[in-house]
Amino acid sequence: MAELTKYQRTIVKNYYENLDTALLQRLGEQVTDLYLAEGKKREKLWSTVTGALAKLGVPATRIDHVRKSDDARKLAQLLQELLAKD
Repeated sequence: MAELTKYQRTIVKNYYENLDTALLQRLGEQVTDLYLAEGKKREKLWSTVTGALAKLGVPATRIDHVRKSDDARKLAQLLQELLAKD
């Protein structure tokens, strides 16, 4: 693998520094999509949401509880809690 330039290292560093903010924003968009989605698309969205929540450090028990409820409102409440911490 080639060595990164200083500019590329800066981009990568900034990406990881702002990853939490980007994940939270994306989760907000996915909450809206979950309200409207049905069937396979809803399942795909939930799998994406659970992955993002895991990256944000949400405990697995909390993720499972929200996922099993299949309720976008509970996800929205969790997102509000995460935004309040941030």
